[in-house]
Amino acid sequence: MAATLTSSPSAAEILSLFRSFIRIARQFPDYNIREYTKRRAVDAFRQNATLSNPSSISDAFSYGKSQLEVAKRQAVVYSLYVPPLPSIMDLPNKPF
Repeated sequence: MAATLTSSPSAAEILSLFRSFIRIARQFPDYNIREYTKRRAVDAFRQNATLSNPSSISDAFSYGKSQLEVAKRQAVVYSLYVPPLPSIMDLPNKPF
């Protein structure tokens, strides 16, 4: 465990974390929460793309992993309280 704290995560690990965020975001039943989670993940990864210090990259990665766990728990909680009607944004597009 100490080796992961001192070494910087690889590009594959970072990409895997990003994909996990997007996968978890798809699990939210509410459109607004789902899109907010996706947007927040993309914004955070873009903001941290400029990091060059290995310790700050490692800190950002560990923070991202902890936030992923929070998102997983929230997805479970939100799935217990699915809104009775789907959002208008979730309805299929039908031409008039």
